[in-house]
Parts: sequence; structure tokens; C-alpha cells
Amino acid sequence: MFNSKTFSYSRSQLILLVILRVVIGWHFLYEGIAKLVNPDWCSVGFLLDSGGVLSQFFISLASNPEILSIVDFLNVWGLITIGLGLILGFLTRISIPAGILLLAFYFLSHPPMAGLSYSVPSEGSYLWVNKNLIELFALAVLFYFPTSGIIGLDRFFTKTK
Repeated sequence: MFNSKTFSYSRSQLILLVILRVVIGWHFLYEGIAKLVNPDWCSVGFLLDSGGVLSQFFISLASNPEILSIVDFLNVWGLITIGLGLILGFLTRISIPAGILLLAFYFLSHPPMAGLSYSVPSEGSYLWVNKNLIELFALAVLFYFPTSGIIGLDRFFTKTK
């Protein structure tokens, strides 16, 4: 397992990696809070609008009210806890893979492939690569270039050699 204190970063590398971690964390946190405070929010529309090879899986999640309530709970609180973990640099060895997994679900539910269209228009024109995939790979970079052991609450819990 990687330890932030075994890496030697330049000042600018450390600052940019921490900023990347915090802005992605903010995006997760804000999306989670926006869903939490909206009493009308539910993932059913997003799931029913799924496309691609896994669309039937996502549609099946939406068709069962009990599973849908679990998916909604996990989505909202997953976004919030992942966001807080990234912003605070706390439990990033858990929050980063959890964020990658959540983004992978978003990407696989609505893959940006030619021939697929969705009821909610996307923010741009995408082919194979969209913001979810970019953010997923940015989190992968943060996983392999950890900073929370230097700037973050994880520094209080990591062992130094």
C-alpha cells in the first residue's frame, strides 16, 4: 500500500494534487447535498433512461421500490461521504475507490456512445469520453499519487517509516 510520506513531491505538484482532490471532493459533496435537500429527487428517471449493454441491470434497479430506495440512499450518502473524505483528506484509501466505483456506475448507465440518446441532454457532445470518465481517471491519479498523508486528516493516522 502506498504511503503519502514515501513520495517526494515538489511544492507545485503537491498543491495541484491537493487542489484536484478538493475540487473533486467538492463536486461529490455538492451533488450529494443537492440531492439530499431536494425532496423530489429520486434516481428512477436516470436509471430508467439507461443505455448500453448494462441498461437492463439499471432499469431493474428502478423497477423495484425497495431496491430503488436503497440505491437512492447509497447514492446521496455515498456522494456526501466520498466528498467529505476527499476534501478533508480522510480515509482516502476508501473514498477514492468508492468514488471511482460510483463514477463507473454513472458512466456505464449512460455511456457516451454513438447511436444512444437520452431524455436529458448532456452538457456537451461526447463520444466515449465524458466528464464522469475524466473524473474517474483523475481519482485514479490521486489514488496512485496520494496527498492526504501530507495535507489532510490521514496524516494523523498514517505510519511513518
